Amino acid sequence: MLFMHELSRQIRFSINPFLADETVGFNSYASKPCGEGFSLYFALWVKLAAEIDGQTGFVVNVVDIDKSVRRLAVPIFSERFKNKYANAQHVTLDDVQEILGQAWGVIDEEFAFAKLTELAVELNPFRKISINSEDCTLAHISEKFEFAAMHKLWNDLFSDEKNFEVFGKCANPSGHGHNYIVEITVGKCAGGEGFSISEFEKTVSQEFIQIVDHKNLNADVAEFAVKNPTVENITVLAWDKLNGKFAGAALESVTVWESDRTCCTYCGI
Repeated sequence: MLFMHELSRQIRFSINPFLADETVGFNSYASKPCGEGFSLYFALWVKLAAEIDGQTGFVVNVVDIDKSVRRLAVPIFSERFKNKYANAQHVTLDDVQEILGQAWGVIDEEFAFAKLTELAVELNPFRKISINSEDCTLAHISEKFEFAAMHKLWNDLFSDEKNFEVFGKCANPSGHGHNYIVEITVGKCAGGEGFSISEFEKTVSQEFIQIVDHKNLNADVAEFAVKNPTVENITVLAWDKLNGKFAGAALESVTVWESDRTCCTYCGI
């Protein structure tokens, strides 16, 4: 069956790993369970696909998603993290991947007329891990980075008039700047060795960010000597610089934002 709509819902909850019972709380906007004292905060994204219900206009009622996830999935997170803390054990990315797989199994059974297509948990506001199948043999780890750079969009084969017609303000002779955000997504197999967040960040920093950060892209980056440094071409540059460079993981996609209204994603060829 071809589903025409996908609905994403974020469920926020907090867990104090040192308390036996969770305080439910009354503010789901902040987190529910609410967590007492200094707690672990989670933001779990649930993506469901289905045809729109003709009577309600919903894919799935988000109230039902909230209730099901808090009843079925939150206890899985709570039990695993409390056991880890009780035994003074490190919670690994493989642990999180396995938890997502367990949560998938119980959530997917709840919605008979909708297909669960992705589960993702934000490890912090700029990093997340997601799966798109119950066996969770492959997890997708995404992290956002920032860099500042200036560029000018110009084609020497065009007349001045055509350059300004095509590129507008971006053809300003002195150039202009952006505070770019780039999100790098890699695929990591469960139990795969060699991957670490620190080394992942180091690779992105050394192999890409340092090349473009606080640079005049036209003048300082060799690849843009004859190629326009558009957001589209910057994604390709990032892919070329990073593909094959991550231990224990494979590059899946690069997304670059030049503003909160404009971004481009590239997945290689």
